[in-house]
Amino acid sequence: MTCYSSADVRINLYLEENMKVKSSTSGFTMPTILLINDDGIQSIGLIALKRSLERLGEIVVVAPRDERSGVGKSLTTFESVKIAETRLSDGSKAYAITGTPADAFLLATNKILKRPPDLVVAGINLGPNLGIDDLLNSGTLGAALEAAIHKVPAIAVSYCMHEIIKQKAGKAGVTLENLELTATLAQKTVEYVLKEGMPPDVDIISLNVPEKADSKRVEITTLSYRGYGDIHIKQGGGYRIGNWTLSIYPEDEPGTDVHAIKKCISITPIKIKLPHNKKELEKLARVLLE
Repeated sequence: MTCYSSADVRINLYLEENMKVKSSTSGFTMPTILLINDDGIQSIGLIALKRSLERLGEIVVVAPRDERSGVGKSLTTFESVKIAETRLSDGSKAYAITGTPADAFLLATNKILKRPPDLVVAGINLGPNLGIDDLLNSGTLGAALEAAIHKVPAIAVSYCMHEIIKQKAGKAGVTLENLELTATLAQKTVEYVLKEGMPPDVDIISLNVPEKADSKRVEITTLSYRGYGDIHIKQGGGYRIGNWTLSIYPEDEPGTDVHAIKKCISITPIKIKLPHNKKELEKLARVLLE
């Protein structure tokens, strides 16, 4: 699939006129936008996202106190999840939890806001979220999945660093300037959804922005269904996941997010309703009844 350019893009993510963002000064309620991040409450990606969205609604930040990458949609069991009001590096209020990104959605909805938010934005994740493995393993997408299950529109935003030599050290080197384009694209995507609503049959929009992206090149993609290769290295008598790079994602065909990210900003629509081919199990049902 060919990348769209800003001159001919038809999905018009860049539409900014006549937005339906309601102003509190006009007597209407501003939309509530819940921000969640799996890199932790003090992640630079969360700050960049918050700054880009502040004029669009009431921003509520609820995120894990510490980094919880790779936990997917898991929930904390057998221990209490604590909520603490804290301050971000810009001085604004936020809520840090000891649980997972999916916990963050549920606690924000049921305990902090006591109502569902109008929109969830997860990110900016410092690293890629590509393909089926990341959909199921990523804490960023885990938060988006939890929101979508509860019928809340969700946008996941990822800054696709080509290589994080050491996870924490690599992420610590990212600046607000590095994230400027990603934050702007997230803002325009949120504006689009607030104005138009989520597209039919789309529960999550996953936005992946290459580290050195050309802002004029955008591709609408599908998930890659090719899983990770050998990602474990030997250490201390066992194995751990080694350095996380774009090279861990197997090559895939044009039109997939993994293929597009080499040259384009990838926008992937995700629907969470799984197909159930009941007819094909009728033979099994008969066998079970014998």
